[in-house]
Amino acid sequence: MPIEEPGAAHLLLARNVVHLDPASAVFGAMKEGWARQQAARLLRPETIGSRLRLIGRMGEFTGLYPWQWTPAEGEAFIAHLRSGDDPIRMSTARNYEVTIGLFVGYLLDARYDWARVCLERFGEVPQQVFHEGNSVLHTVEYEGDPRRRPLDYDEVQALFDAADARPGRIRGQGRKGAMAALRDAAVLKAVYAFGTRRTESSRLDLVDLRRNRKAPQFGSFGSVMVRFGKAQKGSPPKRRTVLTVPEMDWVVGVLEQWVAEIRPQFSPGRHPALWVTERAGRLSPRSINEAFVAARESAGLDKDLDLHCLRHSYITHLTEFGYPARFVQEQVGHSHAATTAIYMGVSNEYRNKLLEAALKNRLGDDWDVMA
Repeated sequence: MPIEEPGAAHLLLARNVVHLDPASAVFGAMKEGWARQQAARLLRPETIGSRLRLIGRMGEFTGLYPWQWTPAEGEAFIAHLRSGDDPIRMSTARNYEVTIGLFVGYLLDARYDWARVCLERFGEVPQQVFHEGNSVLHTVEYEGDPRRRPLDYDEVQALFDAADARPGRIRGQGRKGAMAALRDAAVLKAVYAFGTRRTESSRLDLVDLRRNRKAPQFGSFGSVMVRFGKAQKGSPPKRRTVLTVPEMDWVVGVLEQWVAEIRPQFSPGRHPALWVTERAGRLSPRSINEAFVAARESAGLDKDLDLHCLRHSYITHLTEFGYPARFVQEQVGHSHAATTAIYMGVSNEYRNKLLEAALKNRLGDDWDVMA
């Protein structure tokens, strides 16, 4: 079969390492080309890297190259990941299916030449692995683990009490880490008081602590500027300002003590981060997770609760405090009110208050007689 004028696929292959076998060279060039396409869409390197690793896992599991994949291989791969002691969740399975579908869609796009290359070299053409008959349908708004829920007020207090007790226990055991434990307690309280995600919390700088002229009583801690909010695909991080609410005014004292007394003992120098490590670096999202797990275990709370549950708690408790839904949505940086509603898990007491108010509004004085 005559080869036409070289396209994108042929140019990538020409640059590939010559000592690779032809099939491996083509597979490598495919992944390189797909990575470049995603980079041109300004997707994050982390996103691109995780997608490429998934394609590599699919290849390793099947022992086949992408032009040999069939729906049967895709089904077997997902079935394998859904089995065992630690199966992937439904939302993860869908994400994997979508990712593999995007990769195959790239290969089938005539603008990139890969179908022609595969036909010329191997006599086969890639085909879509997942379709309506074998992929996870998105039928509900929220598919998160139902065990992840807001903490109630007693659980929040127990978590903070456990975090506050850790520095003294560490000192009593003659171990290092008491200062880090003081920092961890402050971090967890700030995460709850402002409803921030773990990466948002990690990326906060001192300059992100702002005054709020409408609430001068909070001084320099009247608001927090979140500059690295969760981004949509191909978009820069979203920004928002989170206001300190009166019900969370205790966090002002926590932050004052951290900034003025505890943080300087880490010798951060000119490092801009709000939360710093013993080595004068920025506290990582993973370390914030670990701080939550340590406090949760010390408090004897449900092991299925994770750091993100504090964000669920923040949304729920703001609602129970009586803040309008739109205000809560803006505080947490959700684009849609429906997303905020998913996080909400108000108590029966709050629901009963709403019911009582509705009945009073409808029945007037007759409500007191019925009550």
